[in-house]
Amino acid sequence: MTSITGTCSSGLILKQRESRRKGNSLFQYNGLRTIENMQMPVGSNSWKPKAKLGRIRALASTPKRENDPKKRIVITGMGLVSVFGSDIDNFYNKLLEGQSGITLIDRFDASNYSVRFAGQIRDFSSVGYIDGKNDRRLDDCWRYCLVAGKKALNDANLGQEVLETMDKTRIGVLVGTGMGGLTAFSSGVESLVQKGYKKISPFFIPYSITNMGSALLAIDTGLMGPNYSISTACATANYCFYAAANHIRRGEADIMVAGGTEAAIVPTGVGGFIACRALSQRNDEPHKASSPWDKNRDGFVMGEGSGVLVMESLEHALKRGANIIAEYLGGAVTCDAHHMTDPRSDGLGVSSCITKSLEDSGVSPEEVNYINAHATSTLAGDLAEVNAIKKVFKDTSEIKMNGTKSMIGHGLGAAGGLEAIATIKAITTGWLHPTINQYDLEPQVTMDTVPNVKKQHEVNVGISNSFGFGGHNSVVVFAPYKP
Repeated sequence: MTSITGTCSSGLILKQRESRRKGNSLFQYNGLRTIENMQMPVGSNSWKPKAKLGRIRALASTPKRENDPKKRIVITGMGLVSVFGSDIDNFYNKLLEGQSGITLIDRFDASNYSVRFAGQIRDFSSVGYIDGKNDRRLDDCWRYCLVAGKKALNDANLGQEVLETMDKTRIGVLVGTGMGGLTAFSSGVESLVQKGYKKISPFFIPYSITNMGSALLAIDTGLMGPNYSISTACATANYCFYAAANHIRRGEADIMVAGGTEAAIVPTGVGGFIACRALSQRNDEPHKASSPWDKNRDGFVMGEGSGVLVMESLEHALKRGANIIAEYLGGAVTCDAHHMTDPRSDGLGVSSCITKSLEDSGVSPEEVNYINAHATSTLAGDLAEVNAIKKVFKDTSEIKMNGTKSMIGHGLGAAGGLEAIATIKAITTGWLHPTINQYDLEPQVTMDTVPNVKKQHEVNVGISNSFGFGGHNSVVVFAPYKP
């Protein structure tokens, strides 16, 4: 959301960090240091400095990527539910076209709300993925999760028949959500207030709690590996990718189905964010409301959906002959430890998260040439992210950066999942979708934001940023798969 940090403290000195996983050291120095040549006189137990040789620049060790096939993690499947439908190619084609999915809300009567538009999903179908009885009972948050999760498994050639031949204790699920089953929760509270506790549905608690997406997907598919959810507001999906990858690297799973899901475009959700004063109020032009980095931006636009990846050890993927889409190199998570919604003034949270993600990936800043930014279209947040990026990437001339939310809105807990898919599609297609509604760019934004029209760009290493209320920061790193 808007909880992202601004500029880094100029006095920050990041010295030696040990990369325990890779067994190599990464060094960063703040400037130059003086080296003295010390000479021990013959026959003497004392010594004196001979002369100062001046200043030399300390050399950093070259980052090394993971090369153990058991610990290298590849993406073998993707699935989503979005405002542009549930087909991956159609989703990305709409983004490349620069089409806005933001429209007036018609799911409930929002005529008296100060914000009456969102990235609302219409014509969603779960046919073939959820049986009719359960489909009628489920909160949309879990319906989106089940469809996106099963589509990802099918994309990875892990349909039910194939899964029956595999060790399902080695396959886990980690799909998080920022809000959980908000419709189920709201309906339960309404029943309590209006009719008394005896009229509360027995599904009130199970369909409200945030772990149910992972649980239901596992129940339907029989996956018995690590299974839980993470809820870190709008950073949720990236947190899930990072944790899922670590389960694989520690040898606890061969495959993890990971991502985020959200369905908060309901009276409680919209009303709550209006109360936070976080939303754009451009009711007369909804399609222009989400405008990252534009001087006239006035808040974020709510979105919804689900984005899920199948993450797999390279060794396991090669063994079963899986189609490898891209490689997950690493990630990081940090906390501002500052405020529920306001950015941290010194910018340490975001910049350190980007730096840690590159260290975890064995990647130098110079290798990154694409950033899928958090870019929510908030006044403070957009510039805070840009300033933090500039602290890590000293030369941004080769970097292109875009904002997916300009077209689909802010998917909250699902945002990182949908944007990870957009990042991977950028890698596989060689085309970057535009950031739409760029008419009067903030002067501090000096990077190429791919304004309004798509651009061809060969991605070497791409990062995807997600930050959330509470000061939760997350960055994940993807690259083309190279054997």
